Amino acid sequence: MIAENIAMPKLLGLYETHLTVADLQTSTDFYRDVVGLEPAASFEERKVAFLWVDDRKIGMLGLWETGTGPLRMRLHIAFRMTAAGVLQAPALLKGKGVEPLGFTGEPATEPVVLGWMPALSIYFKDPDGHSIEFISILDDTPDRSFGVRPFSEWQAKA
Repeated sequence: MIAENIAMPKLLGLYETHLTVADLQTSTDFYRDVVGLEPAASFEERKVAFLWVDDRKIGMLGLWETGTGPLRMRLHIAFRMTAAGVLQAPALLKGKGVEPLGFTGEPATEPVVLGWMPALSIYFKDPDGHSIEFISILDDTPDRSFGVRPFSEWQAKA
């Protein structure tokens, strides 16, 4: 029996997350070709595919085909990236036919900064409408009063 006063070992991060999708092949192609994940394995009989996030020891995304049923949930996942990567992402997403979005879902040409963290973020939708975010935690001092505004405004305040 484990004593109640012994702390759980510290978590190192989130290893995997799973999304339900309408079409497994369309979503697998999107996460491979647009997001840049490496396919890990697929199981056609179960209608599931897995993709590596960074390295197999770091993370994994599971895609589960549910078809076009009316009970679909839209979810959000954020992928860590370098600040340089997040800054490049809007143009790269556009080039792949994907609309970069701001914090409230508006079209965006540059990432936003969430001042309370602070973090640099850009959002977009996958083929099923799930909210996908590329995020980089900034080394700057948090500024809750900044709110969520474009990166250019964060730079201007410095």
